[in-house]
Parts: sequence; structure tokens; C-alpha cells
Amino acid sequence: MAKSTKRRAMLLEKIDAEKRYSVAEATGLLADLKSAKFDETVEVALNLNVDPRHADQMVRGSVVLPNGTGKTVRVAVFAKDAKADEAKAAGADIVGNDELIDQIKEGNINFDTVIATPDMMGVIGKVARILGPKGLMPNPKTGTVTMDITKAVTEAKGGKVNFRVDKKGNIHAGIGKVS
Repeated sequence: MAKSTKRRAMLLEKIDAEKRYSVAEATGLLADLKSAKFDETVEVALNLNVDPRHADQMVRGSVVLPNGTGKTVRVAVFAKDAKADEAKAAGADIVGNDELIDQIKEGNINFDTVIATPDMMGVIGKVARILGPKGLMPNPKTGTVTMDITKAVTEAKGGKVNFRVDKKGNIHAGIGKVS
């Protein structure tokens, strides 16, 4: 077993292992127990006690956090004509169609989320092998394939968090920064 450091021992003294903390008390403790020299991400892990091998017990969704996640998200939108203009007005960082496909094929992926209109999914299929493993492929279940581009872009920029149950029946999601 790893040796516990003096700093860790000092931090553990501040926590009562027998006590159940409310959410407000726990978030207050997070600021006091900060250990890194950067703004740490606060994550939540929930055990749902479900079996994800059964389709009816699969838990998947997304939520828009009221104060965002603390990260700036770069959004790329695949759209044509009026929908492309709508995406630019909503604050999308990169908007395009075929020229954006060429950039992705060259390996120029400088965005965190991809949103697309349904008519562009055939074009995006050309780069599915690149976007898929990175978790960037647009999906109607997560709300990234939609005709309401403005709503999708503002949600993505505003701190939308996607969650999905893992193999053990747990959900892990970053919900913000310690600060």
C-alpha cells in the first residue's frame, strides 16, 4: 500500500468519516481540501445499481448545468445556407460542410463538440471513422443532430453534460470547477 503523505493526513483530519455531509457542506469542503495548484474539476459518481447489459436498464442523457462546467467549449456545426448563418449567429466557433470535412481528414480537429443538421449526416459519414473514436460523432440521442441549431449551440456553449451508465452501472460526470 502507498505511503500516506503529511499533506494527505492533514487533509483527512478535516473530514469526519462517520458523518453524512449535505451537498452544501460537501461543496464547501471541496474548496478547503483543494490539493492541486490548478482549478480542479468536481466530478460526481453515482451507483445506480442497474445492469447495463439489459436494454431497458440503460441510462443515457444530458443535462444543461445552470452555471456551466467552467470550461470553454469549441463547437463545430455542419450546416448549409440559412442554418449555417443561424449557427454563426448562435456563437458556433466553426461552421461549414464540405470544407470542414476536408479539414477533419487532414487531422485538423480543434473543437470539442460537433452539431449537425439531419441533411448533413450523409456528408459526415465520410469522417465517421475519425470522429467516432474521439466521441465527437453527432447523435440524435444526445441532441447533436437537430434542426434547432440555435438551441443546440447555446446548450453546448452553456455547459451541457452528457452522461451514460458504464459497464458496472455507474454514472460519472464532471459538474464544474472547485472555484
